[in-house]
Amino acid sequence: MTTAVEMAEAVRQGRDTSESLVAGCLERIAYRDREVQAWEYLDPEQALAQARARDAEIPRGPLHGVPVGIKDVFDTVDMPTAYGSPIYAGNQPAWDAACVAALRAAGAVILGKTVTTEFAAYRPGKTANPHNLNHTPGGSSSGSAAAVADGMVPLTLGTQTAGSVIRPASFCGVVGYKPTFGWISRAGLKPLAESLDTVGAFAGSVADVALVVSVMANRPELCDLQSLQRPPRIGVCRTHEWPLAEAATVHAFEDARTRLAGAGAELPEIVLPESFRGLFHAQERVMAYEAAQNFAFEMLAHTEKLSEKLRSVLDSGRECSPETRRADLAFAAECRAALPGLLAGLDALLVPSVVGEAPEGLHATGDPAFNRIWTLLHTPCVNVPASFGSQRLPVGVQLTGPPHADRTVLAVAQWVAGVLSQA
Repeated sequence: MTTAVEMAEAVRQGRDTSESLVAGCLERIAYRDREVQAWEYLDPEQALAQARARDAEIPRGPLHGVPVGIKDVFDTVDMPTAYGSPIYAGNQPAWDAACVAALRAAGAVILGKTVTTEFAAYRPGKTANPHNLNHTPGGSSSGSAAAVADGMVPLTLGTQTAGSVIRPASFCGVVGYKPTFGWISRAGLKPLAESLDTVGAFAGSVADVALVVSVMANRPELCDLQSLQRPPRIGVCRTHEWPLAEAATVHAFEDARTRLAGAGAELPEIVLPESFRGLFHAQERVMAYEAAQNFAFEMLAHTEKLSEKLRSVLDSGRECSPETRRADLAFAAECRAALPGLLAGLDALLVPSVVGEAPEGLHATGDPAFNRIWTLLHTPCVNVPASFGSQRLPVGVQLTGPPHADRTVLAVAQWVAGVLSQA
């Protein structure tokens, strides 16, 4: 599929129309979505009407005429939003989420709503991995990752509270970007855990995710990903969770390291302090505590419509004390403050994206073990497709860095993607 950057330029220069771009997406969806099932809501005529309106006006902004898919945890004024739960079936918001409104203001066409897991948590939706329909696409941003991977749409929105952008991006073989926590407004997003929830994006290229996040975060400088003047200095960090890595991840990580070194990158080994080991469980506790607070109504009025797994998490969250949460957040803040010193002299950090290839079956969405600590640390994270495992499913690697170092991390990710895409 043509990149979003290329689409926007073609529309701007009059070489293509938004209607043609949207029609192409709808054609692909009609051909494939019966199997992949990436979409929760789609109205072809509504999408085409938006596209015609964009074609009839002066370009509004950098995404003018470009189709975008929206994860079904974001409110949309003209499309239902069910948050992946039967509790909210048919729910029609009276507003757009702030990030959706920002996309419309920049000229994007909101193509439809993509499948999410239940409240962006654990119970999977109907989506399958487009590389092998018998395997999960990951979650919670299941439909968003699968739709981009299958060429149904060039850009989609996702969210990450544990690993819900990076993991499905890796499983589906696309670029996923979780920006620094707080960069994008979460107004109009059904909250799971307010200390962790982060709006992110999926696309086929680093430049594309940089573009869409630049619009939502009002940071136009992200689009200026100039070529690095020298090969980057990238720290290689396996993290304390490395013993969980399966053969596919070990191969992808070590192969990426070898290829990046061959392209001239400096790759010093970085070992996180022993104290960072506690971040993994701190993230779990914070997520459970805040989810229990946020889903008080659903637990009270609709307990029977919640999955057993989510009820279990909410129960554990209610058992967690405010003092424990406060201590976990203070610990995370201490580790976050230490990051710039730990990463001094580095352009980015190379870490695993996932435990391994996408697991077989659609009953679960995979383990976010390699994502939890970075979400708690609020760092920018980019998944870059790296290789394929023994089951011929994609496995990515992850670039990260200190909070607010997004532009540098994106530039390094673009360089890494260029190296790893070479045969």
